[in-house]
Amino acid sequence: MIRLLQPWWLLAVLPVLALAALYVWRQLRRRDYALRFTNVDLLRTVAPKGLGWRRHVPATAFLLALLVLAGALARPAMDTREPLERATIMLAIDVSLSMQADDVPPNRLEAAQEAAKQFVAELPETYNVGLVSFAKSANVLVSPTKDRPAVTSAIDGLVLAEATATGEAVFTCLEAIRSVPADGAAGIPPARIVLLSDGFRTAGRSVEEAAAAAQAANVPVSTIAFGTDVGHVDIGGQLQRVPVDRLALAELAETTEGYFYEATTVSELKQVYQDMGSSVGFRTEPREITQWYAGAALLLALCAGALSLLWSSRML
Repeated sequence: MIRLLQPWWLLAVLPVLALAALYVWRQLRRRDYALRFTNVDLLRTVAPKGLGWRRHVPATAFLLALLVLAGALARPAMDTREPLERATIMLAIDVSLSMQADDVPPNRLEAAQEAAKQFVAELPETYNVGLVSFAKSANVLVSPTKDRPAVTSAIDGLVLAEATATGEAVFTCLEAIRSVPADGAAGIPPARIVLLSDGFRTAGRSVEEAAAAAQAANVPVSTIAFGTDVGHVDIGGQLQRVPVDRLALAELAETTEGYFYEATTVSELKQVYQDMGSSVGFRTEPREITQWYAGAALLLALCAGALSLLWSSRML
């Protein structure tokens, strides 16, 4: 199906139609003049044998070339179905105040940011990736996308806040995964959640509820524990210990059939998506075919010139 991206340019057809009407009027005038010349025998003597219908062919081809060029100005396009990979990775990064502890150099948050950016860089280009940050609540910073620089920039811009809502982070990731367009494919896309955290949940729904929801949605949650048991931070002028809740993070991963990590490398994290599979939908995209119109117009103009030279020894 052909559609026009800028249909108002079809107004350019009007001058071409006016020129065609002028050509027809001119030919009718010529016929009237010929009919007034009543001495037919003398006319045959002084006038060479005419081209007949052939003399109209070059002009017709030229007018058609102008019409096609006018149509090209409207930017014709054809709808094409482009395959769209729906497989999705959601990163959830803890930005609670405990993440400023420096027991993991330079500190827990910066270590998590660096691991997350390396992970994003290693993901297959066809996969969607999104970003959720969580403290007292969880927020989608980047919806699932193939725009890697947008995700990396959002990771660099993370800001610390109070509390830790680990369960809410998982629920928010699940909602983001469900938002990936179906585009003709069935069900939610194959997806994984990678949760980077250090502390105990202090706000929002429980980790157990989140694990059950992820398990029901068939979305494994892989967890990464950042920190040690001797980590501490200065909060409100008081030095507070912030040990890592390895047990809760490990149980979340085990319940959802994900992976639990402490010391991580990019090669280890590849396990997160190696068995994820694929789900391909389709989106309709207009593919401009202006060049086809321009080529057809050029061909018609060349035919007009060539036939005119062949039959009348002049260019149109």
